[in-house]
Formats: sequence, C-alpha cells, structure tokens
Amino acid sequence: MVETVDIDQFDRRIIAIVRRNTLTPARAIAAEVGLSESAVLRRLRRLRAEGVIVADVALIDPARLASAITIHVLVELNQSGLHREQAFAEKLGRYPEVIGAWNVTGRTDFLLMVSVPSIEAYQHFSDEVLASDENVRDFETLVSLREIVHLNPLRASLPL
Repeated sequence: MVETVDIDQFDRRIIAIVRRNTLTPARAIAAEVGLSESAVLRRLRRLRAEGVIVADVALIDPARLASAITIHVLVELNQSGLHREQAFAEKLGRYPEVIGAWNVTGRTDFLLMVSVPSIEAYQHFSDEVLASDENVRDFETLVSLREIVHLNPLRASLPL
C-alpha cells in the first residue's frame, strides 16, 4: 500500500502550476501562490523527495514528429494474476512505441496507447508484441482520428 503524504493548500497550488508547466520558474510560482521563492523551492524539493512529484517530463506532440498515428489497444490476457500481469507490463516497458499503459477493469486487462509512424509499423508492433505472446487471448485496435484534449494528460484543474 502506498503511503499518503500530507499536503496543504500552498502545496496544492504549487502542484497545479507545475502540472501546467514544469519549467515555471520558482519566482513566478512564488508570486502566484504568495510565498517566497525559497519557500517554493523547499516545498518542491520535499514534494519530489516524498514521491508526490514523480518526474519532470516533456510531453511530445507526435504529429510534429514521424510518429503521427496514435493507437489505443485493449488487451485481454489468457491468464490474469499478479505475476502474469507484471510480466506483461515489464514486456511493454521495453517498447518505445508504448507511450501509455494501464491495467484496467472489465473485459480487458490492459489499455495501451501506442504511437507509430504508420499502420505498417503498428502491424509489425502488434505481430511482435501482442500476436506472438501466448498469454494474449485477444486484442482490439482503436485508431485515433483526432485528439480532443491536446497534450494535457494531467489537467491542472483536477482536484488534488
């Protein structure tokens, strides 16, 4: 079980700002939340040390690169269970095409987000990763036609 961390309203406001843009300078955060720059830096260090802020990442717009096709895949395993699911999750981590993966409830076991430059590249990925895996019972491919929420997986307006 993950240990929760106590955060106050200042921390919540700092997190909301960092969610929008991790490169926001501490002085700008300080001005917005009403703390000193050094207090904001201390809080950011603590939030990172306590695992609240897990990583500072860059969100890449795949349309600006060669990887212009986003595909969602629903994967159903033959056998579930902690060890089988962990093994599948570890396997997915070896493929850079997988830009998101969730263990989900319902008929399927996993929801994948895959970014590839072409349908042929996805065919290669699905043959190599999914169709050849003896524990994959079935998978359904959903090709994204257009993105509705652009590069905003952790919306700053979500409550903390």
